[in-house]
Amino acid sequence: MLTSRPTQIAVLTSGGDAPGMNAAVRSVVRTAIEKGLEVYAIYEGYQGMVEGGERIRKMSWDSVGGILHKGGTIIGTARSDDFRTREGRLAAAANLMAYGIDKLVI
Repeated sequence: MLTSRPTQIAVLTSGGDAPGMNAAVRSVVRTAIEKGLEVYAIYEGYQGMVEGGERIRKMSWDSVGGILHKGGTIIGTARSDDFRTREGRLAAAANLMAYGIDKLVI
């Protein structure tokens, strides 16, 4: 019998802060967990995806508790000149692959 590991997805926020971003992050994380998926947050938007490392963190149900009343986005957002380059996009793809992430919610 073949066994497969859970699908890993990531969520990142991009652009300027807007009302509802934390609610969206919370919804993605908790819905994915309910569906049996592993969820990662990419901190600081596309720049975090390029940098990888500590910018990509596994999320739990509790990691998004109590965030609805907070302004902005708890995972941050940033412009990324690096992501606009081929090398930056390749680095971002390599970072996603390193965590087994094959789905991205933006």
